[in-house]
Amino acid sequence: MSNCAAFPNAGGIRPIRYADGILSLLDQRRLPNEELWLEYSDYREVAEAIRSMVVRGAPAIGITAAYGAFLGARAIEADNYADFMNAFNKICEVLATTRPTAINLCWALDRMKSLAQANAEQSPNNLKIGLEYEAMAIAEEDVRINMNMGRHGNTLLPNKVKILTHCNAGALATGGYGTALGVIRAAVAAGKQVSVYADETRPFLQGARLTAWELQRDGIETTLICDNMAGYMMAKGEVDAVIVGADRIAANGDVANKIGTYTVAVLAKEHNIPFYVAAPVSTIDLKLSDGSKIPIEERDGREITHLGDQQLAPTGIATCNPAFDITPARLVSAIITEHGVAKGNYLEQLAGFVRQSR
Repeated sequence: MSNCAAFPNAGGIRPIRYADGILSLLDQRRLPNEELWLEYSDYREVAEAIRSMVVRGAPAIGITAAYGAFLGARAIEADNYADFMNAFNKICEVLATTRPTAINLCWALDRMKSLAQANAEQSPNNLKIGLEYEAMAIAEEDVRINMNMGRHGNTLLPNKVKILTHCNAGALATGGYGTALGVIRAAVAAGKQVSVYADETRPFLQGARLTAWELQRDGIETTLICDNMAGYMMAKGEVDAVIVGADRIAANGDVANKIGTYTVAVLAKEHNIPFYVAAPVSTIDLKLSDGSKIPIEERDGREITHLGDQQLAPTGIATCNPAFDITPARLVSAIITEHGVAKGNYLEQLAGFVRQSR
């Protein structure tokens, strides 16, 4: 694994690159102080990059996993379909265990496996070529999906709007453009007067390190606030809408997103502020009836007790560090997807959006 030098300015932020058999990821643990690219050619290293949050955000994790599956497939030495698929399924299993909450991870791997299963008559070498193109297609489709989501979400916003967002659901969390930040970018592109409050998003500080960096880079008016300031800003009338992303959405519209999202949704409800979720249809998991069934990732307590190498808490203190929480559908004003905006009857509308994507 080695560094890759230049940051891609043309066409906006694209945190994932692939060229000539090498996957390059912008190391999001180093932002905003350093723009460091890491190169990968082995699926096990890609799995560790997902696990250690070199890359994060549900769509970006899915794209990275797809490329990881191809890189693993490329190294398979098999001269028949059965042996190839046996090895390929094991590679996908390794990648699938890296982050349990974001459904896009399994969605992308299922798509890669489906392509291989639909082409059982092909030689292993031809399957490898097909898997490479499928991973590239997943990456490019994501940008178009995000732009469509932005256009739909823009219709919900007034011409002058102050938006609060939590965590990072921008270009860095996707193939480019963003989900929640994609809606913000679309509103700015439409000529609306937009200002943003970015929650810092403890403990990994995705809002402070990533969202603030993205929006400042785009010249969008942004103010960084501590997580526990959101209610104060709402009470002062400083927030007109909340827009967040999602890592998984249950069939009934319950939403799993970064820890602290539920708190923001409760505050928004109390202050009669619309709470919008922007997420691709691939994030919808119709197999889960409600949010209680969504697995919640528990991360290392060191993320709470330390900031980098600096210890913040007493040695040996017990920690609880769930990476996500569940916002019930009753607190969600609308779910914005690439196929349109769902309101009210999420069970029926989300199922319809999923059917459109098949």
